[in-house]
Amino acid sequence: MAHRIGIDLGGTKTEIMVLDETGHPLLRRRRATPPGYNAALRNIADMVEEAGRETGPGASVGVGIPGCISPATGLVKNANSNALNGHPFDRDLAALLGRPVRVANDANCFALSEAADGAAMGCAVVFGVILGTGTGAGIVVNGGILEGRHRLAGEFGHTPLPWPKPDELPLKPCWCGQAGCLELYLAGPALAQECDGPGHADASALPARAAAGDIAAQAALNRHVERLGRALATITNLLDPDCIVLGGGVSNMEHLYEQLPSLMRPYVFSDHVSPNIVKAKHGDSSGVRGAAWLWPAR
Repeated sequence: MAHRIGIDLGGTKTEIMVLDETGHPLLRRRRATPPGYNAALRNIADMVEEAGRETGPGASVGVGIPGCISPATGLVKNANSNALNGHPFDRDLAALLGRPVRVANDANCFALSEAADGAAMGCAVVFGVILGTGTGAGIVVNGGILEGRHRLAGEFGHTPLPWPKPDELPLKPCWCGQAGCLELYLAGPALAQECDGPGHADASALPARAAAGDIAAQAALNRHVERLGRALATITNLLDPDCIVLGGGVSNMEHLYEQLPSLMRPYVFSDHVSPNIVKAKHGDSSGVRGAAWLWPAR
């Protein structure tokens, strides 16, 4: 099985990539994700069949989804693409394709990609964080995804903001039913709203605004990176990863890599703190590459 197909299934787009035995991409395409569960399955099947005609038959298929397969029921749970929830996605897709498939959370695929041949290549314990429209993470240990007993490992966005300050109380209510979830403070829309108020979702211009003297942008970026430092310090106390990889749109903000190590130090329970925090090598290709890496090269 020389070739591996990766699929990144998102709410708005579906991406396919074919890797050869060395991890080199042979093909990469995107399509809009159609509404509805069956239509999404058929769309993936069509993309796989088209790729097979161009790169050869028999490739393995791995899929990253914005949720996970429940070990208790065998059905998708926790997907923000609601059409997937409650369905045996892996079994249905395997039946449609006529071959086995492997399915993992998209943040796990991101972390696996960066550990396999990305920014964290060669590191034994990798924590990969996606800071985009949401906040998620994946954990890779010795080249394999750490999923956990309930397949919850890496649910970074729904852990609480640590060591909250008086002006952060009461903690913000989350759609999940809890309060203070990190996604409410670290995701791109959260950063945009911290600066410009409700209804804003794009934070990409804030670094340029801050550099030009915008005081509100400077304050929002400072609060955001300090909160991210506290959050990553908690992960360091629990996991002590060899490398923390940042992905998603917010990861393109260069000040994060300059400021985070010093901001984490007061909260890490150690006499010496030198966190290794890097930007994802493969950018927005990491998810689809990691889905392909769910199968080893043979």
